Amino acid sequence: MPPLSKVLITLFFLSSILGAVEWMAFRLLKRKFELNHNWEAWSRFWLVAIGLIWIAFMINAFMWPTWRATHPRLLSFLSVLFFVVFLPKLVMAFFQLVDDLRYLVQWGVVQTGTSDRPIPRSSFIATLGLGAAGVTFSSFLYGVVWGKYAYRTERLKVAIPGLHKAFQGLRVVQISDAHLGSFAETPAPVLEALESIASLKPDLILFTGDLVNTDASEAEKWIGPFAELAAPMGKFSIMGNHDYADYGPFTDEEREASRQRLYEIHDEMGFNLLLNEHVHLEREGQQMVLLGVENWGKGFRTSGDLKKTMAGSNCEELPTILMSHDPTHWAEEVRDGKAPVELTLSGHTHGMQFGIEIPWLGIQWSPSKWRYEHWAGLYEAAGQQLYVNRGFGVLGFHGRVGMPPEITLIELESAERA
Repeated sequence: MPPLSKVLITLFFLSSILGAVEWMAFRLLKRKFELNHNWEAWSRFWLVAIGLIWIAFMINAFMWPTWRATHPRLLSFLSVLFFVVFLPKLVMAFFQLVDDLRYLVQWGVVQTGTSDRPIPRSSFIATLGLGAAGVTFSSFLYGVVWGKYAYRTERLKVAIPGLHKAFQGLRVVQISDAHLGSFAETPAPVLEALESIASLKPDLILFTGDLVNTDASEAEKWIGPFAELAAPMGKFSIMGNHDYADYGPFTDEEREASRQRLYEIHDEMGFNLLLNEHVHLEREGQQMVLLGVENWGKGFRTSGDLKKTMAGSNCEELPTILMSHDPTHWAEEVRDGKAPVELTLSGHTHGMQFGIEIPWLGIQWSPSKWRYEHWAGLYEAAGQQLYVNRGFGVLGFHGRVGMPPEITLIELESAERA
């Protein structure tokens, strides 16, 4: 239970911010549908508004992160309800604000005496706002019902300097951020997505962290489906920030027990879990290096030790792939020649599970870019490359809008060393 002062402060700020949005949205609806004396409509709107404020307050003050572990289904329902209902109101509030600003500018013109015409309220802006709110509602409803299951396979070829012809065409499948605790059962679309990996004929399968949300028990019912994934050169995995049981109401002993059980689950799924370790991948008598660090990220756990991971690997001479959950690690400890790594594979960002991507127009946007320099897709700097997977599961908001869950197929090619 948080301190009373923190609870009251949280309630005050949420009520102020959300109340302002609700009031602006209501003003737009009131003008558009002439609700001045429709007290039934007034009461219904504000009953929903107060309910949303209370939900947001409960999530922030009491449920997060405790209820993410103890009441995952309730938290999922409340988060979905909040986003699907509140975001369209936020859109309406924005258009109402635009109309208010327009009105103030025209009022200022009248006051200067340059115009004496009456200042109408713009029905066009109100209509546009309602239309945009409707699109927002439909998009987020789609994201909850189907968007989180609309799996997409991203296919790309990556050139690795010095790659021996034995590894030319090596097919690497990357999956990341399964967040198995977000699935109440084992939904058929998720199982089908896992089964589809076999059709990609991977030589190597790499999982780049966040198997669960809060503790190992979330992965128990998924052991079989993940164990069926197969690749002739093996399956390798690393830990993400959610895999350490740091986000639940656990004792130190319970956290350690969860981690130990998760290590066992990785093994039972057929993954070779790399904990600041490396392996040499061999093909036709040739070698390349696979590094796997524990989580390292700004503002998150920094258990990753890249120097320890590279020790004895001969990565200075051999082509090297690094698995590191958080892409900020690449910028901080790999890029610009800080480490002899040709390709880094990450996840973590989920692309914020919301965005707009139109490759043929060169459009790629998500709120994730405000938090992460590298948040989705392939990046390159001075011959070193980073690929950020958009994630297989969901967390927080149980939906995806314009940022479908991803399976990545990378085909390796050889490139001349600089």
